[in-house]
Amino acid sequence: MSIQVKFFASLRDELGRDSAEIEDAGDMKVVDIWQQVAGNQPFSGNILAAVNMEYAQADSPVRDGDEVAFFPPVTGG
Repeated sequence: MSIQVKFFASLRDELGRDSAEIEDAGDMKVVDIWQQVAGNQPFSGNILAAVNMEYAQADSPVRDGDEVAFFPPVTGG
């Protein structure tokens, strides 16, 4: 099994890709996923995450078969 990872908006531009896949991830947390796919980019407090389309915290569990999305804060006017 695997975990599908998606990046949106400015994160997609900063990382130079819109998705990644982690094989045989086992049980991990959102922050662990970020560290594996984002290299040296820190997981800062302004990055939002979702697991299976529901907002998640940095310490939220992620399991094989999940989809994790990372995106910058939503702004608007």
